[in-house]
Amino acid sequence: MERFLSKLFEKLRNTKAGVIFAVLFFIIGLLLCIFGFFKTLFILLMTAVGFFVGSFLFSDTSKFKKFLDRILPPGRFR
Repeated sequence: MERFLSKLFEKLRNTKAGVIFAVLFFIIGLLLCIFGFFKTLFILLMTAVGFFVGSFLFSDTSKFKKFLDRILPPGRFR
């Protein structure tokens, strides 16, 4: 996954900003036409929350293990 993201970011660095924002706003426009304003806002909000929670939890494996220990009883499945 890290290799994929590094290749993606390298391609984005070489691409003009106009192309990137054109594609981004095209996708947002499609979402607005298909789902409506509030559903699109909800999708974008949940995507941002998922990104930030995922980057926080998976940045350090010990944080992720502590999070799992809070949810699941520790020692039962490990």
